[in-house]
Amino acid sequence: MQVHLRQHIRTALQCSIKITHPDFSEDVIASTEDLSDTGVFVKHPELTKLKVGDIVYGQVQDMPTEAPVLMMEVMRITSKGAGFRFIQQ
Repeated sequence: MQVHLRQHIRTALQCSIKITHPDFSEDVIASTEDLSDTGVFVKHPELTKLKVGDIVYGQVQDMPTEAPVLMMEVMRITSKGAGFRFIQQ
């Protein structure tokens, strides 16, 4: 039996997001799968190289105005990508 620890409702949402991490040779443009009030799951093969606890920066792309850059912590890794928790700055 799988136990889900999520406390916030997930909403399916696909949009482009730029992920920045010092170990990447260049920023990764990926696609969100779902998000909640506290985090987001992002799909891209490069994200599977991250480790739980790593800090990245994310910025939604293709908005009418420039979106803020958010600090996020890697909470889980799957074969499709990574789940991130938003960090309050």
